[in-house]
Amino acid sequence: MIAAALALAAATVNARDHDSFWLWAGVGPRPELARARRVYLLNGEVTDDARYVAQRPAVPRVRGAEVWLVVRVETLTWSPLVHRQLLAQLARWRAAGNRVVGVQIDFDARTRHLAIYAAFLRGLRAELPRDCRLGITGLLDWSANGDPAGLNQLAGVVDEVVVQIYQGRRVIPGYAGYLARLDRLPIPFRVGLLEGGDWTPPPGLVRNPRFRGYVVFLRRS
Repeated sequence: MIAAALALAAATVNARDHDSFWLWAGVGPRPELARARRVYLLNGEVTDDARYVAQRPAVPRVRGAEVWLVVRVETLTWSPLVHRQLLAQLARWRAAGNRVVGVQIDFDARTRHLAIYAAFLRGLRAELPRDCRLGITGLLDWSANGDPAGLNQLAGVVDEVVVQIYQGRRVIPGYAGYLARLDRLPIPFRVGLLEGGDWTPPPGLVRNPRFRGYVVFLRRS
């Protein structure tokens, strides 16, 4: 699947060519999800005033695919209540029969603040069940301008980072220049693509030993 997708140079991202997806609230049933190997499902958001706001009205029922519980984060100042709410959601999803393998934090950490972000993630990791992985989304700028010390601190804490080549609902112009520096990331990584967006695989990506594939953000139909 990965090799086939890499062969498509300067192509438009088609969900049918992939098997890992981000699924935000409001996206209806899709045939691609029936054969998905990995699904990143938005569960909630930690707002600027440090409240955990649920984004999904009911516990999902996902059969077959690995599930990552995603939390969109606006602040790293979490109260004990927020931590308890996240752990309760994780337990509920697992109790419903979902194969929840990890929690993904979706936070736009500034490149110069990676060390602060790593400290937050280290504390969160200590609270998660031992069989639960910890993942994050990443900005393109990290690979090009991230402080090596900050990146190395992340490497000791998170299991994977998904580097997004889009912002909002548009592909970031000049993303190829940033992706050329992905060898600086000391963490297993995936590349986050936008359904319907442009994508040109950079030379050597598939040979990077830390590259784990793609995650496609599904648009609302």
